[in-house]
Amino acid sequence: MSSVPSVRVSDQENFHVEDNSQLERSLWVLNPPSPPPLRRKLFSSLRNTLSFFSSKKKTCLGHVVSFMETLFPILTWIKDYKASKFKDDLLAGLTLASLSIPQSIGYANLAKLDPQYGLYTSFVPPLIYALMGSSREIAIGPVAVVSLLLSSLVPKVVDPAVDPDGYRNVVFTVTLFAGIFQATFGICRLGFLVDFLSHAALVGFMAGAAIIIGLQQLKGLLGINHFTTKTDAISVLESVYKSLHQQITSGEKWYPLNFFIGCSFLIFLLTARFIGRRNKKLFWFPAIAPLLSVILSTLIVYLSKADKKGVNIIKHVKGGLNPSSVHQLQFRGQHVGQAAKIGLISAVIALTEAIAVGRSFASIKGYHLDGNKEMLAMGCMNIAGSLSSCYVATGSFSRTAVNFSAGCQTSMSNIVMAVTVILCLELFTRLLYYTPMAILASIIISALPGLIDIGEACYIWKVDKFDFLACIGAFFGVLFVSVEIGLLVAVSISFAKILIQSIRPGIEVLGRVPRTEAFCDVSQYPMAISTPGMLVIRISSGSLCFANANFVRERILKWATEEENELAKGRAIILDMSNMMNVDTSGILVLEELHKRLLSRGVQLAMVNPRWLVIHKLKVAHFVDKIGKERVFLTVAEAVDACLSPKLSEP
Repeated sequence: MSSVPSVRVSDQENFHVEDNSQLERSLWVLNPPSPPPLRRKLFSSLRNTLSFFSSKKKTCLGHVVSFMETLFPILTWIKDYKASKFKDDLLAGLTLASLSIPQSIGYANLAKLDPQYGLYTSFVPPLIYALMGSSREIAIGPVAVVSLLLSSLVPKVVDPAVDPDGYRNVVFTVTLFAGIFQATFGICRLGFLVDFLSHAALVGFMAGAAIIIGLQQLKGLLGINHFTTKTDAISVLESVYKSLHQQITSGEKWYPLNFFIGCSFLIFLLTARFIGRRNKKLFWFPAIAPLLSVILSTLIVYLSKADKKGVNIIKHVKGGLNPSSVHQLQFRGQHVGQAAKIGLISAVIALTEAIAVGRSFASIKGYHLDGNKEMLAMGCMNIAGSLSSCYVATGSFSRTAVNFSAGCQTSMSNIVMAVTVILCLELFTRLLYYTPMAILASIIISALPGLIDIGEACYIWKVDKFDFLACIGAFFGVLFVSVEIGLLVAVSISFAKILIQSIRPGIEVLGRVPRTEAFCDVSQYPMAISTPGMLVIRISSGSLCFANANFVRERILKWATEEENELAKGRAIILDMSNMMNVDTSGILVLEELHKRLLSRGVQLAMVNPRWLVIHKLKVAHFVDKIGKERVFLTVAEAVDACLSPKLSEP
């Protein structure tokens, strides 16, 4: 077997691009630039993170300014901030506050916390995000899904009914861990970890969580005193039935006025939502509808003395600025590990929702949202929140949509909203004493339709059935088991999809498309013609590794056996490796074994366009020397023509 003399990379400058010989193009494949070393790959993310230090032209002060502008994006746009923009942000912020105040109280109730903690969470985190966040539209505060997550996981650590102070302390500790994880993801550029919860899984998870949240609001809507701590649909419905049956049979009076108030204002809220969707100019109506509902229902209860007739009310709401919670954080004891685990889950869910919301509205406005900067900003705001009596905050889709519709120009709208919330805490919390619990339930229920996207689920079904399986798995897992099981099912199905695609890669038989030099999959292009005596195979996998190498070998040998009579004419199998980005030692061993077994049958093996990391490893392992450098080609057409020539047809 003849061989082509080795040509160094430095000798390639002697080549002429105009020379189209097969030898020269084979040498291009055999002598690519050396792949980047491992240390460069490992430290590239850190170098990118610290890229503002890379410019040698900057002075020390320039480095400081660059660092501050990177850490605090507000410094870049505040220079050109005008009164006209503030007018728009002021209107958007006030509109946003009218929606955030009642929702924050309701979400705190959903998280099994006192009402003021929802308001606290709508003050400090939005201020920190306005300084560090890069999204102009996203509205920060407590959200339904994270509140449900905390109310389903934290009670397994500390029962809020038995030890409310201990429960609150664990929630603050969870918030601190969530912030630490989020900031770490941003600093280390580990945003890809959030992508393990796929879009399809998130659609199913959100829909299941929305239904569970709605069912849990039956407690406030019906005025039930005894309710289950479980979150699955069956347990909640059983609890509703047993509670109502027990109240009726035991002689304990059930007060339908709670249900009447809640349903009346729920109809009002849904009607306002419908009007706002039909007429975009009336975007403010569904935004202020929850606040109007709180004011009207509170007045009704106060004037009619309905609280003495069985209507459940909020009663005392503690006012004032956020108190410090540093001394309430728990770093010792048996609950630290569990708090860290819940914090990690909360961090991923909160980031997934916030980044999805932020990028959606950023694309409408035509600018790019840096996911790593968003993670750092949200991590810092939750760390600060955990020190100031807040629980996990993130971006809310419903409030962000209101903020966007109200015409916000910058994140100043978050600052306006936060200032309005703190004014409410200072001045108006006493007025919330007579607010009925049913109205909080109706406000939460009215916000849930936005979490259920049936159209997107149908789209997923049409496009990818495996993705739909992850979607429906997350949905039923949350609905009938628990929140964490729903997440586990969704992530497991997504990993199973990746694993199946890795261990069973696509292996295609290629044929020449008539009147072209293109070789395509004969299954996709029936007009493609296979070359007699040749078996052209493309491995559609990014890597030939221990997980799929044996599968690839057996499939190729099976085809070689089936086509043995045809191969006898040309005696060659050509591997198109243009899609293969990497190969490990297991893959190289399989290629060597494949070459030996084919050679024993009188069949030659040729390779087409291996990528630079692949050809580098194959040369180091001396596999290229074993098959012959003349059997490495740039294109499939060249490989077929060369293998048909008498010079290369002999093994």
